[in-house]
Order: sequence, then C-alpha cells, then structure tokens
Amino acid sequence: MRVRPADPAPAKLPVALLLALAGGVATWAAFPGSLSTSGWWPTAVLGIALLSLATHGVRARRGFLAGLLFGLAFMFPLLAWSGTYVGLLPWSALAVVCALFYAVLGAFLPRLQRARWGLAPLAVATGWVALEAARARFPFEGFPWGRIAFSQADAPTLGLAALGGSPAVTFGVALAGAFLALAVLALRRLPAPLGAVRGTPRLRPAVVSLLLAVLVTWAGALVPRPTGAEEGTKRIAAVQGDVPEAGLEFNAERRAVLDNHAAATQALAAAVQAGTAQRPDLVLWPENSSDIDPYENADAAAVIESATRAIGVPVLVGAVLDGPGRFVSNTGIVVTPQDGLDGALEDDTRHYVKQRPAPFAEYMPYRSFFRMFSDKVDLVTRDFVHGDHVGLLRMDDVRVGDVICFEVAFDDTVRDSVRAGAQFLVVQTNNATFGYSGEAVQQLAMSRLRAVESGRAVVQISTVGVSSIISPDGTAHDESTLFTQDVLQGDVVLRSTETIATKVGAGPEYVLSGLALLLLLTARRGTRPGRRGRGTRRRVPDAPTGDPVSA
Repeated sequence: MRVRPADPAPAKLPVALLLALAGGVATWAAFPGSLSTSGWWPTAVLGIALLSLATHGVRARRGFLAGLLFGLAFMFPLLAWSGTYVGLLPWSALAVVCALFYAVLGAFLPRLQRARWGLAPLAVATGWVALEAARARFPFEGFPWGRIAFSQADAPTLGLAALGGSPAVTFGVALAGAFLALAVLALRRLPAPLGAVRGTPRLRPAVVSLLLAVLVTWAGALVPRPTGAEEGTKRIAAVQGDVPEAGLEFNAERRAVLDNHAAATQALAAAVQAGTAQRPDLVLWPENSSDIDPYENADAAAVIESATRAIGVPVLVGAVLDGPGRFVSNTGIVVTPQDGLDGALEDDTRHYVKQRPAPFAEYMPYRSFFRMFSDKVDLVTRDFVHGDHVGLLRMDDVRVGDVICFEVAFDDTVRDSVRAGAQFLVVQTNNATFGYSGEAVQQLAMSRLRAVESGRAVVQISTVGVSSIISPDGTAHDESTLFTQDVLQGDVVLRSTETIATKVGAGPEYVLSGLALLLLLTARRGTRPGRRGRGTRRRVPDAPTGDPVSA
C-alpha cells in the first residue's frame, strides 16, 4: 500500500522567528547598496526559502508574525535612505507599512504550502507575485520599491524580464526559493541513521528539489537579449551637473544647480569646437536640473537656451514649472537650438509631466492628518500635479521615452513609453536628497531591469549620480560616482522590436496572481498539532510536494 511521508514538525516559535529574521536580512543583502555595492543576488533565493521554512506547517497567526518580522528585517535596512535627512519617524512608518504586506503573505504561506496536486512551490512563487502586485498599487498609488526582481540586475534570472517583466523575475526567484525550502524539508524527513524502516523517503526528493532550484535560477540565462541597432545609433551626452550640497536643501541655491548643468554643457561645446570631443546628437539633463521655472524667469531661460545654442543639438531639461493652479509640475522639456523653449509646452512631443509623483515626497496626501505625527509634512510646500500623457518625446528624429525618477519602479509607466514608440529610454532623476545612501544604486538596478524588459537602451542621468548608459541587455556602462560633476558620452542603439514582456503587458502578473488565489482556495486543510489520530497507522498530512512513497 502507498502512504505519504509525514511532514516534519513545524519549527518551534523561537526557531521560526529566527528563520524569518534571517530571511529578511538575506533578502535585503541581495539588493545593491546593502552589504555590498552591487548586492549578493543569490541571497534573495535563500531569503524566500527561509521564510517558507519559518511558515511551514504553522497556523496563520504565527505565519503573520513570521512574515512581519521578515518584512521588518528586510524593509528597515533597505529603505534606510528614506530617513537620511528626515529622521526615524518617516523611515519607520514607510518600513512598517511595507512590512505589513509580508505579514499578510506570511499568514497565507502555510496554506499555500499545502497546495494540491504537488503544486506547493508554484503556489508559493505565485503568492510572492500577488504580494508585489498589491504593493505596486496600494496604498497611495503603490510603492514597488524593493521588488525581488530589482535585486537581480546581475543574476541569470534577469533574462526572465524580457518574457514577463519584473513579475516574471520575481516568480523565478521565488520558485527557486520554494524548491530550496522543499529540499530542506525533504532532508528533514530522512530517517535517523539508526532505526530506519522500510518505505522511509530517501535522498532523492531532496536532490531533485535542489536541482530544480538551480535549474529555475539559471533558466533566465537562456532567454535572448538582443542588442542590435535596428534603427541606427545616436551619440548622447548625459550631463551630471552636481549640486552645492547634499540634503533636503540641495536646491536652496537653485541658480547654482542650473549653472552647474549649463556650465558642463558649455564646456562640452567648447571641447567639441576645439576638436577634443565628438559632438553629441542629443544632450540629456536630469530631473531638477532647473528648479527655476524658465517660463517665469527670463534669466533662467537665457542660461538654458544659451547652453543649447552652444552645443547645437536638442537638450532635454528637467525643470519644475509653476502651475497649473496651486500645483507645480515635474517636467522634462525638449529645448532646441532653433526655437529654444518656445512652443514646448504646447507640444506633447516636446514636454512630459511626471505621471506618478511620489507620495509624501512630491505631494502630501491627507496633510492635516499626517501633520499630527510629524511637522515634516510641510517640507512639501506645494503638491506636484499628476501628468496626463505618456512620456514620449521627439528630439530631432529620435523618439525618446522619458521616465522621471520614482516612475522607473512602475511597470506600466515604462511599458507605455515603449508601446508608444520609444527607441530608447531616459530616466531623469535627482538623488541629492538621499546623500551617500544605497538609493542611487538601487534605482540603477531598476533601470537595468527595464532595459532587458523593454529591449531598449536606457540612459539614467542624475543631478549627483549614479548616472549610467545601459545597453538593452542590462549591462551598465560608464557609471558615474556620487556628488561629482561628470558628462557621460556614448552611443545608444535605437530599437523598435517589442519584447514579449512589452507585448503581453500586465498579463503574466494577473495570471500568476489569479493562480495564487486559486491554489490558496483549493489547498488542503491543515491538521492542528496534537489533534491527530492515536492509531498505529495514523493519518498524516500530505507533504508539500504530494509525492507518494511506497510503504
């Protein structure tokens, strides 16, 4: 007769909490700017496995506690940059809100690991996708920072982005972690050296699970990442002008920031005139390169237009514009040598307003309520408006997808630019308010994933760094360092072919999240410890794999 092997007993509470804590730290360590500049991407697999082990066979409330501890151990260090200049309270609030999502996942993981038909690893992986789908949408339009996919810029799993975007990468990492946890559970089911009885499971299930974890991890390396210049190349110059000082008052000397970017562009123009530098086809300035509205300040307009005429090619300027009404606008403006700033705001192909301003940084929801907890809310003196059209700009004959700062974390904002016809992408950003923290390199990792996901070259240009030119295969070239003035120059390939990820859009995320719900609802009910039958052949719960063994 065939019986199923008994599941190992759940970890005792102190052990489970220790596993969850270690899992959160391991997941954080996978991200750039954590324990190393580039991060240790394999530890994301380990972190997911540890949380699976911590929640295996337990009740939902203990799973919730384990998930919460995991989330705090993950999010507090990951988001340390958010408190660089505003203190512990805002940082703590953001970390706790994010950690609550992992607490909910932890409550569901015990049931997901009891999925029918041997689909426990699939259930766990889809659960992670559903978690991140929720985090990307709620609350306050979502906060996707810290997606598992964003830790994989140097990993073979990055290739999965070309097939299904960031949800596919997270799915691959989580599936590998679930298989790794399954291997550990299979080892725990092995008999002691003495007293082994016939029919006890042997080493094969553990080896198979471990091999599947490795296979899933490296499957993304087989996905092609084409880098060919389908529509030629363009030489770009990305100007990192630097700011007078780091911190919240980085733009107290707004004219100095503008002058820095204009001066670096003028110096490049002089080098071109002297024959020591190649003339670029396009020049890219970062977000906040002019926090003086050039349409309200003739002197600022003159500085921008003078630099543009000197270099003789279109310049993309990141400016803060007054209006509409009580709002301000975070805007990318194409300035041309012929027309200067004239006509840009009347032409949607010459200006782009950021569609997703960052809550609590660029606009303050429920200002009066949150003021009861911190007067820092009034650092946001005026709310930024939400833009109303896709970031697709024309610079001469080139279609440029414009993404501003925080928007690079959102799948649809980037994807919409590519679907609209962008031949390459630029991420205009300002990292001055986060000092020398890991925020800038975490954002660069997102831009690298977007390159593979979209099949487009990406130029990330920051006021203070880290700036880089990224090829469509996700390789970052010519990275700048923080708080230096630099001009990155290079050729970017222009491409028009859409990746599978661009074509299918959010489909994989919806399908995987729906599958998580289905597997959750159809999972086997658990058996409470101490409530099993007392007969000589007791009924034991199914192993997560559902694999039968001979008795």
